[in-house]
Amino acid sequence: MTIPLAEIVVHLDGLLRIADIPDFPNAVNGVQVSHRGPVVKVATAVDASLQTMRAASAVGANLLVVHHGLFWGGVQPQIGWHYERLRFLVERDIAVYSVHLPLDAHETFGNSRLLAATLGLHVRGGFASFRGVPCGVHGDADLPTAELVARADSFARPHGGRARATAYATGRRTRRWAICSGAGADAAFLAEAESLGVDTLIVGEGPHWSAVEAPERGLVIIYAGHYATETLGIAALGNHLAATFGLAHEFIAVPTGL
Repeated sequence: MTIPLAEIVVHLDGLLRIADIPDFPNAVNGVQVSHRGPVVKVATAVDASLQTMRAASAVGANLLVVHHGLFWGGVQPQIGWHYERLRFLVERDIAVYSVHLPLDAHETFGNSRLLAATLGLHVRGGFASFRGVPCGVHGDADLPTAELVARADSFARPHGGRARATAYATGRRTRRWAICSGAGADAAFLAEAESLGVDTLIVGEGPHWSAVEAPERGLVIIYAGHYATETLGIAALGNHLAATFGLAHEFIAVPTGL
């Protein structure tokens, strides 16, 4: 089965509320590169890179849906590796659709929400607000923090990483947790966690100072990997497209180790 790109784009733009969810300017949510089409197979990946593009082409996909798009560095001359990416897409007629915070904020496909389910945690509400839109989740629990760290590590390892945690006492229990996938340990989110009474914060990655501040904020921070924590939503979105449009879908795994 083949589907016009425009039909898939209308569906995705509406499903993900692309026009309504705020994001960083360089996210450029939606279609970033078009093609002649129609779509014959969908590939999904965390990052738009030449490696993921080549892998998508190798499996016969001509629509690549990603979480991190092509323009994070801002406006750039189309020379060197920038040009090689564009040339590869055009020569092989591969379209790129990118969705960043609208994916994180989604009630079904959000990375943090799916990570909570994977770790056996029950969501109580939103967390990690960006311009009023929560991109993460929080909830209550009663389990050993060491068990939660072990679950996060078991999740991260198949994605080429491992989970690390700030120091915590033997026997410590997690009573209230929050999750923000990706770069979730920034100053605003640590302050929000503290205000919510969160004792365990699960993120993808964070700066060194976040680990220094964690004990003083009464927090344990579990760093489960930026890449690993953002595989879930984009893969689930690809499965949704496959079921909705009758297209084959393949998730392209290109771990960064971070």
